[in-house]
Amino acid sequence: MSSSDDEYEIAVVGGGPAGLTTALYGARLGHETVLIDRGGGRAAMMADTHNVIGVTEEVSGNELLATGREQVQSYGGTFVRDFVTDAVETDDGRFRLSTNDAEIVADHVVLATGFSDERPDPPLPRNAKGLHWCLHCDAYMFVDEPVYVMGHGEAAAHVAMIMLNMTDDVDLLTRGAEPTWSEETDEQLRAHPVEIVHEDVTGVENDPDSGWLEAMEFENGTRREYRGGFPMYGSDYNTSLAEGLGCDLTDGGEVDVDDHGRTSVDGVFAVGDVTPGHNQVPVAMGQGAKAGIALHKSLREFPRSTEEIARDGPVGEEEVPAIPPELMATAVAHEGHAGGPREEAAENAEAPAADDD
Repeated sequence: MSSSDDEYEIAVVGGGPAGLTTALYGARLGHETVLIDRGGGRAAMMADTHNVIGVTEEVSGNELLATGREQVQSYGGTFVRDFVTDAVETDDGRFRLSTNDAEIVADHVVLATGFSDERPDPPLPRNAKGLHWCLHCDAYMFVDEPVYVMGHGEAAAHVAMIMLNMTDDVDLLTRGAEPTWSEETDEQLRAHPVEIVHEDVTGVENDPDSGWLEAMEFENGTRREYRGGFPMYGSDYNTSLAEGLGCDLTDGGEVDVDDHGRTSVDGVFAVGDVTPGHNQVPVAMGQGAKAGIALHKSLREFPRSTEEIARDGPVGEEEVPAIPPELMATAVAHEGHAGGPREEAAENAEAPAADDD
């Protein structure tokens, strides 16, 4: 068990949906867990939350994340607002995380550091009011509306064709760049009713009351009406900590993981947008849950294996339960406890220990 406030069994770096879910599982399954988050991230940019069962669209990304942090803390997890600048493996196989203000040591590290979308040059519509980053989250908003897709590569061409499932009015804006999609994609694209606009954008018109996009102006003097669209310029994965720890990356630049978030380095996991797969809140939550369960299986004290029993003997009554005292006190004082909250348990856990002398 950990011996000081800056030592944990699980340290999660990144407080998006994937990191929050991993930390939630860690704390609820009885492991000393710290969540270190610098703030921001792609989820924080969401004006509304889509495709998350039980969460209405009126909930913003910041509200969703704030509720998640409160949940993690309510189960005894520690939340630290800070930025992890470095991570190294120690001689005893643990991990030391350096932040702007402290050093944290953990048995296992979970990297939920995400990525940043590559932004096209301005002028641009307002974020979440005409400029949207998630096709599968936001395509529903633009059914039977005029839509643009920005970009000049494979992804932009395919997203433009995909949007024809929602509307018959789709423009592909290359903004003066030479298309880099393949000949096969070009043939495919020209067989779909997508208009390719090569002139660059020179201005954006927004509704004066709502702020939503109404139209764009182009360098040839034309004006085209749009309600929204998607820039497709790639992703900048935040993998510096993973690379510093020696984790393998995919050809696409993400952290390479197995089905439960394990990286190529023992004790290091990665979840969410920094790993391959769909960049969706529910997907990130699922990855966090699977990593949390895998971590629990590697950290839990019992059942003791037959080899350990032969070496160390049977489990003594004084050894159970294995949950740390402070997490036990938090659990029995929680409103969700089967026996009802025991307030005195939380009070006793917060009281300072008496001096032996």
